[in-house]
Amino acid sequence: MKKFYWADFPSQTAFPIAKSGYPFIALSAFITAVFAVIGFKVFAIISMCVVLFICYFFRDPDRVIPNEEGGLISPADGRIVYSGDVESCDFLDGKPAYKISIFMSVFNVHVNRIPLSGVITKVLYFPGKFISANFDKASKENEHNAVFIKSCEGREICVVQIAGLIARRIICMVQAKEEVLKGQRFGMICFGSRLDVYLPGDFSCNVAIGDKVKTGTSILGYLQ
Repeated sequence: MKKFYWADFPSQTAFPIAKSGYPFIALSAFITAVFAVIGFKVFAIISMCVVLFICYFFRDPDRVIPNEEGGLISPADGRIVYSGDVESCDFLDGKPAYKISIFMSVFNVHVNRIPLSGVITKVLYFPGKFISANFDKASKENEHNAVFIKSCEGREICVVQIAGLIARRIICMVQAKEEVLKGQRFGMICFGSRLDVYLPGDFSCNVAIGDKVKTGTSILGYLQ
């Protein structure tokens, strides 16, 4: 029988919403109320639909984490758009690495979770462009935020949050020297984006291009 655990305390609501979404929801709800008060019914209905979509986008469902030794869980919901070896990885001191890229559409959950328990060694932010995140060149050219994690066994990985065509805000809630637990929430990217994971070259991958994964529950593969 597989073992599971909660990385974060389960929410006390039936439809949990990420706190980052509260300002967007409040603003859109206020605009809806204004349209309703002044009698613009059509605009009020359209605005209400926008409010509901924003609530849906910022949903933050609880996820139970599979406790498999060496198993690396997906840090994001979405579709695998790249899975393969990289000869020289800038994020891992030029060493060979295995790269997995996950594209998140506006319909995916955008809360990101820690893929591997360990310690945050550093967090680096890079300003950049806002081209469509499903293109591979977005990994280097777009605005991105790199989170470096070192496991208890000394294995190092890097998780990179990448802004997309619509995304204009990367949220990261962890910092250097902080201990983190696999499956723990660590941030999100607003309105469509991409997330890359750079792993040691001997990583045993469990996913392929085109596969759909869920943050916290899908196992991307295993560290040897």
